[in-house]
Amino acid sequence: MPYSNPRLVRLYDVDNPDGADHDFFRELVNEVEAPRVVDLGCGTGTLTVTLAQPGREVLGIDPSEDMLDFARSRPGGDTVTWLEGTAAAIEPRSSDVVIMSGNVAMHILEDWPETLASIAAGLTERGVVAFEARNPEAAAWRNWSDTGSVRDTADGRLIESCSIEGPGITGRVVMHIRNEWPDDGDIVEVKQEPQFRSHQQILADLKRAGLTNVSTYRNWLREPFTGGPGQPLMVFVARKD
Repeated sequence: MPYSNPRLVRLYDVDNPDGADHDFFRELVNEVEAPRVVDLGCGTGTLTVTLAQPGREVLGIDPSEDMLDFARSRPGGDTVTWLEGTAAAIEPRSSDVVIMSGNVAMHILEDWPETLASIAAGLTERGVVAFEARNPEAAAWRNWSDTGSVRDTADGRLIESCSIEGPGITGRVVMHIRNEWPDDGDIVEVKQEPQFRSHQQILADLKRAGLTNVSTYRNWLREPFTGGPGQPLMVFVARKD
C-alpha cells in the first residue's frame, strides 16, 4: 500500500494541499444540496472534513487504514464516518454525490469498471459522481522523472527520486519512487501505476455504468474540455440516468 508508511502519510497533506480542486468539489456538493456525500479515496481527509456540515452525512472511504487513522485525528475528523474499503462498500442508493479527487480514479486499475458500477448503484436518483483524470494527450509523465531532489520535511531532510516506465498499451505508467531520509538512513520505495485513459474511453466507461449525462471541464473554472495536448486536466461530472 503506497501510503501505509507513517512518514509518507505525514507528507500527504504537504503534497496535496487544499486548493481550487477542493473548491470545485465543495461548490458542486453545495449546488446539488446533497445530504449524503461519499469521498472515495479520501486519503487523510483534507477535503472530506470540509464537506461535513449540519444536515449532511459524509462518508470517507479509503483502502489505507493508516491514512484513515490520520483523517480521524485531524480537526473535524469526528464529523465524518470513515471506512476502510473500496467503492464496493457504498450501500445501494445511499449517496447523492460521490467524489474522487486527486489521482484517485487513475489509481483504480483492473477494478475500474466495477468501481463505476458500484458508484452508479450507490447513487440516488439523479445522483452525481465527480472526479478528475489527466489527459494522455498532454503526456504529463514526461516530467515525472527525478534523479534526486532534496527537501526538508517534518521528519528531516528527504531525498526523492523517481524513474518512469511506459505508458504501456493500456495507458499505465509505472513509477518507481525512492524516498530516503539520510539523517537516519530510512528508505521507503514505492511503486505506483497510474493509468491514463482517453476522454472517449472514460465517456464509454461511464456510459456502460449507466452514467451518460456527462460534462467534462478542462479546469476548475468549468471551462469545457475540447481536447488536445494543451488541456492536461479532465474534470468529469456525471449524473445517474
